[in-house]
Amino acid sequence: MAIRFKRRDREDPEINLIPFIDVLLVVLIFLMLTATFSRYTQLQVRLPEADADAAQAQAREIVVEVGPDGRYAVSGQMLAASSVQALTLALQQAAEGQTEPTLVINADAAATHQSVIHVMEAARNAGLQHITFATQQPRGR
Repeated sequence: MAIRFKRRDREDPEINLIPFIDVLLVVLIFLMLTATFSRYTQLQVRLPEADADAAQAQAREIVVEVGPDGRYAVSGQMLAASSVQALTLALQQAAEGQTEPTLVINADAAATHQSVIHVMEAARNAGLQHITFATQQPRGR
């Protein structure tokens, strides 16, 4: 004799996943906060040594003076025109044959910002990448 159960009397099992997801999120946050991250991409590199005095002796400088009236002098020679194009040409001529020269901007305290910006724009046009500004110590020290 075969016993048959009616499907209507029996309920399907139901699993509630929401508490399970909540617990997993709390565990995930805990693991993220307590995990230690190490860098696997770091390499042990031994850098070459160089003599600092020899490097400074090779550095070439191009000095640009900016007067309070907006006139320019490149390496001690006054420029006839004070345009960006004339300054670019003078910087290119001063930098010929030099590898990565340093441009030193020596601007008067009364010089306008615009005249210093013209020097920086001309340096960019001439391909000069190393720029520095000259200053002086106060007289009281």
